[in-house]
Amino acid sequence: MNIGQLLIIGFDGTEISPRLASLLTRIQPAGVILFARNITGADQTHRLLRACQKHVTTPLFTCVDLEGGTVDRFRNVLGPAPSPAQVFATGRRELFRKHGHIIGTNCRALGFNVDFAPAVDLAFEASRSVMSSRAVSADPKQVVIYARDFLRGLGDAGVLGCGKHFPGLGAANLDTHHELPSVEKPLKKLWNEDLVPYRTMRRQLPFVMVSHAAFPSVTKERTPASLSKKWITDILRKKIGYRGLICSDDLEMGGVLEAAPIEQSAIGHIRAGGDLGLICHQEDFILRAHEAMNREAERDRAFARRVEESSRRVLAFKKKRKPRRSPAPINATTEKLSRQLWEFGEEIRLSTPDLQEQPS
Repeated sequence: MNIGQLLIIGFDGTEISPRLASLLTRIQPAGVILFARNITGADQTHRLLRACQKHVTTPLFTCVDLEGGTVDRFRNVLGPAPSPAQVFATGRRELFRKHGHIIGTNCRALGFNVDFAPAVDLAFEASRSVMSSRAVSADPKQVVIYARDFLRGLGDAGVLGCGKHFPGLGAANLDTHHELPSVEKPLKKLWNEDLVPYRTMRRQLPFVMVSHAAFPSVTKERTPASLSKKWITDILRKKIGYRGLICSDDLEMGGVLEAAPIEQSAIGHIRAGGDLGLICHQEDFILRAHEAMNREAERDRAFARRVEESSRRVLAFKKKRKPRRSPAPINATTEKLSRQLWEFGEEIRLSTPDLQEQPS
């Protein structure tokens, strides 16, 4: 039973170590995720991802969170990318797509095949202090226009995107990294607002990431959506009809650990209908979750069936969408990417009157 295919893992360090090699060999994860702490250069990142793949027998999802603006893991290597809100403010759809394409091109050059973007949370006042420039509009139809074009741009560059944070953090006023927000909103209102991007783009989203917010009006309890069968299986899979891969937000976040320890969170996400649990930092948490899932699959036949179903779905997805390999970036490539990124930033600035400096 391939439990590892239900995990995407993160780690410390900028190169492969004997300890990391041992972890990858043992877990055989579906993917790895890198953060700014792992990324010091374009060639270094590419080499690190290639080295990870050598210890895993199935093709890895090589993942990063890169939206632009505040969520930008390449800032110190290639320069800053404009935020979704800045790009959306231009009102020009060709720039929405170009945003996705430039970010996708940068991801591919460094060796990534999955970008956990775009965020399709609605820009409501309640979440402004948390989401800031990550959310583009309070109008779900406008969010869909931006997200669709951004995803096309990513796809043109050979990178898979992800809609997040299902069912929506637009009305959440706490940061799920630290706390469990509770969104008091009935399903009908969510269906007509926050869920519109997922309903409209259910065929275009390769991945959907489920948040650690609670929706007690829907579930009648304060369980995070990431551990909720009602949200993942009943609503996302059945009612919306989503057929792609469902992943959790990082299971080490305070929002979910407040509800359950890492072992129960990992099991709970898969039991609820998720396919991939993200554990982004601690090796100890990865090993504990992996062991707990193995034990649970041996003990509980219903959970073993769920594991089988999701690991089959992940492997079929990988077979169908074989990740393209990119050549190792040379200095000239990195310089070109940095220049293109800077030029795009200038194009956004000049297309948005509010971002231009006022004449003296």
